[in-house]
Amino acid sequence: MKCILTAGFGVQSLLLLSLFIFSVQICGADDDIHKDNIVVILDASGSMQDKFSGDRTKSKMEAAKAALQQVLANIPDGTQIGLLVFSGANIHNEWVYPLGPKDTEKLIAAIHLPHPSGDTPLGRYIRIGANRLLEQREKQYNYGNYRLLVVTDGEASDADKVKHYTPEILNRQIRIDVIGVDMKTDHMLANVVDSYRKADNPGELVAAVSQILAETGGTGTDVGGEDAFEYIAPLSPEIAADLIQRLTTPPSNTSIAVKQAAATPTRRTPPSKTSTPPQQNTGNQGTLWFVVILIALSVIGFLIFRNRK
Repeated sequence: MKCILTAGFGVQSLLLLSLFIFSVQICGADDDIHKDNIVVILDASGSMQDKFSGDRTKSKMEAAKAALQQVLANIPDGTQIGLLVFSGANIHNEWVYPLGPKDTEKLIAAIHLPHPSGDTPLGRYIRIGANRLLEQREKQYNYGNYRLLVVTDGEASDADKVKHYTPEILNRQIRIDVIGVDMKTDHMLANVVDSYRKADNPGELVAAVSQILAETGGTGTDVGGEDAFEYIAPLSPEIAADLIQRLTTPPSNTSIAVKQAAATPTRRTPPSKTSTPPQQNTGNQGTLWFVVILIALSVIGFLIFRNRK
């Protein structure tokens, strides 16, 4: 019993030391590495020029631009923002606002740039946005918060890529929030991502963007000495050891590779009937010879026995 208690205390002490070092690193690190990072992926496909089904005053794109302008212009200045747009008619650079410090004037101009056109290659663009966040997290030594905000009004035209990339993004601890704009049914990501909100009119769209981005802030990683000890004291050695592993194992910042298209199966040519001689069953042949030899020996033995008589 004494050994068990000593071992438990040792593990908990090691955990406390890890927490202390972790908090010292955070306090001593430069403020730049604590910045929150948000990449907004805006659907500018052709359907975004349609008006809301229940509110004909604005198109979905006009409402999305107004909501993003209103909310993004008012988030904390220390937050880094990126705006990624797909399919817009006049989009020559998909990053209309590259991930970086918030410049309100340039950000508002970027928000108003895209005009709807084309299809909905969401899978390709969540990969682009996630890889940029992973690159930034590497630069910030894994500090800060990282999230993708997807604003879209339809299912992806590359649904197979969405299904492939989404789990990889979530496994790398990047948060994904999705807003479905005036969709008849929930988006395919509704039950997969961290949060999903419906926006069936301009007011709901502003509210959805506001609610999601209001959650930005605070890494929640600072731990005080006495409070930390009180927190870990009741933990079993197994749980404490697991926490140590989690603290000392940073999330993966490995970029997400492009999904390769499924290989087309090659048609196999049936073998020629005359090219390969049929294989003989050696097992049956061996049995047959054994029976023949046995019969021969029996006959010879019978003849010998009869001659002796």
